[in-house]
Amino acid sequence: MQKLTQDQLKKMGVFQWPIWEKEVSRFPWVYDSIEECFFLEGKVTVETKDGKSLSFGRGDFVTFPKGLSCTWNIKEPVRKHYNFR
Repeated sequence: MQKLTQDQLKKMGVFQWPIWEKEVSRFPWVYDSIEECFFLEGKVTVETKDGKSLSFGRGDFVTFPKGLSCTWNIKEPVRKHYNFR
């Protein structure tokens, strides 16, 4: 998780990426490619199979590695820009 400046986000083209939205929920997820995302709204905790968890939300830039298996626990509705690579 990182805090990037508006200039850094613009240079990366983040504001041109699609937007994903999801209501309060809990669900398993496996990443079949790298995902980069920038949270516009919401709060979420991602829990990995080994028991680790990381919480993030509005203003956070997060990169999820390919192969990550986790559970998303959305505590406040999420709205984020995302990019798979």
